[in-house]
Amino acid sequence: MSVSAVFVLDLKGKVLICRNYKGDVDMAEIDHFLPLLMTEEEEGVTCPIMMHGNVHFLWIKHTNLYLVATTNKNSNASLVYAFLYKLVEVFTEYFTELEEESIQDNFVVVYELLDELMDFGFPQTTDSKILQEYITQEGAKLEVAKTKVPTTVTNAVSWRSEGIKYKKNEVFIDVIESINLLVNANGSVMSSDIVGTVKLKTMLSGMPELRLGLNDRALFALTGRDKGKTVSMEDVKFHQCVRLSRFESDRTISFIPPDGESELMSYRINTHVKPLIWIESVIEKFSHSRVEIMVKAKGQFKKQSVANNVEVRVPVPSDADSPKFKTSTGHAKYVPEKNLAVWTIKSFPGGKEFLMRASFGLPSVENDEMEGKPPITVNFEIPYFTVSGIQVRYMKIIEKSGYQALPWVRYITQSGDYQLRSNF
Repeated sequence: MSVSAVFVLDLKGKVLICRNYKGDVDMAEIDHFLPLLMTEEEEGVTCPIMMHGNVHFLWIKHTNLYLVATTNKNSNASLVYAFLYKLVEVFTEYFTELEEESIQDNFVVVYELLDELMDFGFPQTTDSKILQEYITQEGAKLEVAKTKVPTTVTNAVSWRSEGIKYKKNEVFIDVIESINLLVNANGSVMSSDIVGTVKLKTMLSGMPELRLGLNDRALFALTGRDKGKTVSMEDVKFHQCVRLSRFESDRTISFIPPDGESELMSYRINTHVKPLIWIESVIEKFSHSRVEIMVKAKGQFKKQSVANNVEVRVPVPSDADSPKFKTSTGHAKYVPEKNLAVWTIKSFPGGKEFLMRASFGLPSVENDEMEGKPPITVNFEIPYFTVSGIQVRYMKIIEKSGYQALPWVRYITQSGDYQLRSNF
């Protein structure tokens, strides 16, 4: 990756704090960052990577700050950005809000963190739980704390401390799947996929070894078992705790877990997804007077399941006024700052159909041709349900003291980028 230096700047380009890791780029080069950015913004072509001579600026904006990494090497840009976003995550966990004031109020701690997060341009300890063991928010305690560097920093299991004890040993597993869907105005599914994550909350004593079994099609193919109820996962990404060599050889997900909450893995399933909540809309525009909208929502999932907090967002003309709504369930409201009619249904059982009617007044001047046709979007969450059929088949917990632990599994399906285009 090889980063030369990291800077935190305010919106005027003033350096609030910086750390020079390699000394191979002049620190005064940062003075060129904001003029370059302003030039690009004026031209309307803002780029995440900018150059001045042979120096590259890789940057992100967060609240009222710019976080900038400089390098004169052909570095891996995606890794640099992963590190910058990790910086934001760690600072936010330390200071709750990451903004100019929190940097100024915690100058010593920020500098200590920059020192530990990266060494000679390469990421080092980036787990905030481990960092918090020896970098405290009280500056006066820093020197005392530094004498007791936890073994996690130097041993192979850098994400977990030794000596953890719980009275009750438990593991909570959340399998969360987000559906991305695009339906055209004719009702045909243009694109669809499922993005899944497996999240853990571990409250286990000692240094337990965990093995997670899923109904993974590749695993069943290796063992020659029935492939009836299996899923084919793509783009699988793991937390650093997972032994990748073991997974590649026999598809076993084996790991020593971080303590507390963590994201164990993510995956994508590229498959044709039937829309779980189907939307039909009829939008009639009466010249110079009003627009009338009829939206029908149907739950196309099993009757035993219930979608919670369903939100149907219907675009309306920017010049609409005088909203009137009628719904068969839930409630609807007009959000003028977003040009939306938002229909909210707290509980939506599978197989049910609901109706919303809305009418808006329009001024005498028409400008609809200029506005384009934004899609209807839907937000929802269905607990105890996965659209892909993925299942946790087992969770084995092995610890030298031999204690018994309880694994709990929960499945959730929710909307991702869920859009249905209308003829409006």
